[in-house]
Amino acid sequence: MNSVAKSLLKPAKHGRAVWLRSRSAHPGKRHLRKLVLGIETSCDDTGAAVVDDAGNVLGEALHCQKDVHLQAGGINPVVAQRLHRENIEQVVNEALNVSGVSVPELAAIATTVKPGLALSLGVGLQYSLNLVNKHQKPFIPIHHMEAHALTIRLTHQLEFPFLVLLLSGGHCILAVAQGVSDFLLLGQSVDIAPGDMLDKVARRLSLRKHPECRSMVGGKAIEHLAQTGNWQQHTFRLPMQRYRNCDFSFTGLQNVVNKTIIQKEKEEGIQEGEILSCVKDIAAAAQHAVAVHII
Repeated sequence: MNSVAKSLLKPAKHGRAVWLRSRSAHPGKRHLRKLVLGIETSCDDTGAAVVDDAGNVLGEALHCQKDVHLQAGGINPVVAQRLHRENIEQVVNEALNVSGVSVPELAAIATTVKPGLALSLGVGLQYSLNLVNKHQKPFIPIHHMEAHALTIRLTHQLEFPFLVLLLSGGHCILAVAQGVSDFLLLGQSVDIAPGDMLDKVARRLSLRKHPECRSMVGGKAIEHLAQTGNWQQHTFRLPMQRYRNCDFSFTGLQNVVNKTIIQKEKEEGIQEGEILSCVKDIAAAAQHAVAVHII
C-alpha cells in the first residue's frame, strides 16, 4: 500500500492542479459542465458514481460485501480486497452506463486514498491509476472523511463555515468545515470509535445467536434490540467527564459494559456465548451512554 500511495503522490498533486486550473480558466466563456468519476473502496463496499460540478449524481453503482463478512463475524481485509478486485470493473462500468457518460468525457477521476483498509484502498487506487494513465485524465485524491463532511453540500445550499460530526465504525470526529480541504479539528476519539465499541459489545453479547439479529451486523443489532429495551435498568458511567475539551473515548465505556455483562451472566447462571434475559436492556443502556457522551 505504501508503495502504491507514494507512486500516486506526484500524479495526484499534478492532477489536482490541472483540475483547479481547468475550473478557473477562461472565465468569460460559457460554462461547460464538468463530469467526475468517483471511486470508493476504503472498506468493504465497492462504490462508483458520476457527478457533475453542480453536485448532481448522474449515475451510481454499489457492491456490498456485508453478507460475506457477516458469516466471519467481522471484516476480513484479505477477503475484502479479493471482492473489490472481482467487482470494481463491473461497478464502475455500471455507474458510467447509468450516467450515459464515457471515460473520455470525464474531466477527472477522483478516488479515496485514505483513511481505510490498506488492502481495500489499494484496489481502488490501482484501478484508478490505470484509467488515469490510459485516458490521460487528472487524478483527484480524496480523504473520505473530508468527503463525508462535504456531502451535505451536494443536497443543500450550505455556506462555509459549518460544524460537522462524523461518526462511524472507524471514526468519531468533531470539526468545523471552513472550506474545501480546510477543516478545524475540535475533537476526536482518543481510542476507538463508537461503532467499533458497539460492534464489540454485540460480539460479547453473542447477538448473532439472537433470533432477531442473525442477519445483522453488531451495531445494527444493538440498535434493533435497544428499541424495545429499557436503558434505565443499567447506568453506565460516562467517559471523560472531568475533561473540558471536545475529545471522545469509548474503550472505558466498553469495559464497563463488559463488566455488567459478566455480572449478569453470573446472576443468571449462564456461560459466555449464551443469551442473557436482559440483553435488550443492556443494548439500550450501552447505546444511550454512547449517545449521551457524544452529545
